[in-house]
Amino acid sequence: MAEAAPRMGLFERYLTLWVALCIVVGTSLGHFLPNAFAALGGMEVAKVNLPVAALIWLMIIPMLLKVDFGAMREVGRHWRGIGVTLFVNWAVKPFSMALLGWFFLRHVFADWLPADQIDSYMAGLILLAAAPCTAMVFVWSNLCRGDANFTLSQVALNDAIMVVAFAPLVALLLGLSSITVPWDTLALSVGLYILLPVAVAIVLRRWLLVRGGEARLERVLARLGPVSLVALLATLVLLFGFQGRQIVEQPLIIAILAVPILIQVYFNSGLAYLLNRRLGVAHCVAGPSALIGASNFFELAVATAVALFGVHSGAALATVVGVLIEVPVMLSVVRIVNGTRPWYERQVKAS
Repeated sequence: MAEAAPRMGLFERYLTLWVALCIVVGTSLGHFLPNAFAALGGMEVAKVNLPVAALIWLMIIPMLLKVDFGAMREVGRHWRGIGVTLFVNWAVKPFSMALLGWFFLRHVFADWLPADQIDSYMAGLILLAAAPCTAMVFVWSNLCRGDANFTLSQVALNDAIMVVAFAPLVALLLGLSSITVPWDTLALSVGLYILLPVAVAIVLRRWLLVRGGEARLERVLARLGPVSLVALLATLVLLFGFQGRQIVEQPLIIAILAVPILIQVYFNSGLAYLLNRRLGVAHCVAGPSALIGASNFFELAVATAVALFGVHSGAALATVVGVLIEVPVMLSVVRIVNGTRPWYERQVKAS
C-alpha cells in the first residue's frame, strides 16, 4: 500500500483563502499607493525585480533543503516523467497557446479588443507559453508532496533547453526572422532562482547534518515551512500591487486575456498528469510533472515582451495577466493533483 500523503496544516488547508485576501489587498494597495509600488517595481537588475527575487529565495530554499543532492544520480529512473514534461513543455504548450490565442483573440473576443493591439496580445501569450517555469515550481511541487530530486532535475534540464530553444521557438510562432532575447535577464534569472539557491541549500544542508544530523535538519525544515508560505503570500501582494491600476482600469481586457491562459494551464497540466498515469509513473513524480508542464517563467516572458514591444504594449499586458493568475490557478491545480491521488494510484498499481 502506498504511503499516505502528510496531512496539510491549518495554514496550508486554507491557503486559497489567504491567496484571495492577498489578491484583494495587493490590488487595493497598488491602486491607492501607486508611487510606493512604482518604487518597489523599480528596484530591479536586468528587469529582474529584486524584492520579488528575495521573496522567491525565502520560498524555495527551505524546499531545496529537502533535496538529497547525493541521490540526484538516481533521477534517471524517472525518465518517463521527465520525458512527459519535456514533451508538454516544448512540443505542446507553446503551440496550444498559439491556437487558443488565435481562436479567442482573433475570433471569439475580437470585437471587444482594440484591433491594433490584437497581434501584440497574441505575441505576449506566446512569449508566456514558450518559457517553462523556474522558481515557483519548487513551491507547487512541495505542496503536492512531489519528489524534490525529480523537480530540481527537471527544472535544471528545462533551463538548459530554454537557453537554446526559447528564441527560435518564439520566432517561429510569431513569424519573425529574428528575436532579441534579453539574455542578461535569462542568465540572471537562472543564477538567482536556480544556481545560487541550490548552492546555499547544499552548504546549509551539509552544515545542519554535520552539526545535528537528520533530527536537526527536520527541526529546521519544520520551522522554515511557514516562512515559505508567508513569502508566497507576500509575493502575491507585490505582484498584484504592481498591476493594481491596470486591473482596475482594464478589467475586461484582462479577463479576456485570462481565458486562453486558464484553458492552456488546465489542458497542459491535465495532459501531463494523464500521460504519466498511463505510463505508470509514481504520483510523487506525476504531480510536479503536471505542474511544471502547466506553469510559466513569467519573469522572462515579461522582460522579453517589454524589450520587443515596449512597456505599454499589448504584449507586455498579456504577460502581466499571466503573472496575475499564476498563483491562484496553480494552487487549484495543486488541489486537483492532491485530491485525485487515490484515483491516480489505482491505475499505477494495476499496471
